Amino acid sequence: MKPFITTLICLVSLHLSAQNFKGMDKSPLDIVAYPTSYQVSDKAARVIYSRPQLKGRDLNDLAPAGKVWRTGANETTEIQLFKPLKFGNTTLPEGTYSIFTIPGEDSWTLILNKAQNTWGAYSYNDDLDVVRISAPVTSASESLEAFSIAFEERADGMDLHMGWGTVRVAFPILF
Repeated sequence: MKPFITTLICLVSLHLSAQNFKGMDKSPLDIVAYPTSYQVSDKAARVIYSRPQLKGRDLNDLAPAGKVWRTGANETTEIQLFKPLKFGNTTLPEGTYSIFTIPGEDSWTLILNKAQNTWGAYSYNDDLDVVRISAPVTSASESLEAFSIAFEERADGMDLHMGWGTVRVAFPILF
C-alpha cells in the first residue's frame, strides 16, 4: 500500500507542476505555407513568424514608416523556399531567407536577406539583401488585431499578403 501512495503523490505533484506555464509568449508563433491546403505536401514556400498584437497601440509606432521592420515580433521572420521562385526580376534558389519590410504610407518594401537566426531587426545588414520589391498599400474595412501573413494563389504564382490594423499589402511571387 505504501508504494501505491508514494507513486500517487509523485504523479499528483508532477501534474501540478506541469500545468505552470510562466512567461508564455504574447506574440504567438505562426507558420503559413503555399499551397495552403494541408492535403498538399509538396510546398513551394513557407513563412515562419510571430504575430504581435495592436492592443490599442498605433500601428505607426509598432512598424514605423520608412524604417526597416522585423515583419512580426521576436525572432526575425523567415521564408523558406522549397523551389526557385521569382521576386520582382530576381529568381531566388531554394533556401531560407530573413524577411524584413519597410512600411510606408502608400507602399511597403519587402526585403529578403541572407541573415539567419537573428532577433528583430537590430542586426539588420543591407549588404546581405538578396532582393527588394515594393507593393502598394490598400485599406480594409476590417481591422486585424494581430499582424497576419497569408498566401493566395494566382495564375502565375502566389501573393504573399500581410495585414495589420486596416493596412493590407500583397507581394507577388512568381513560379
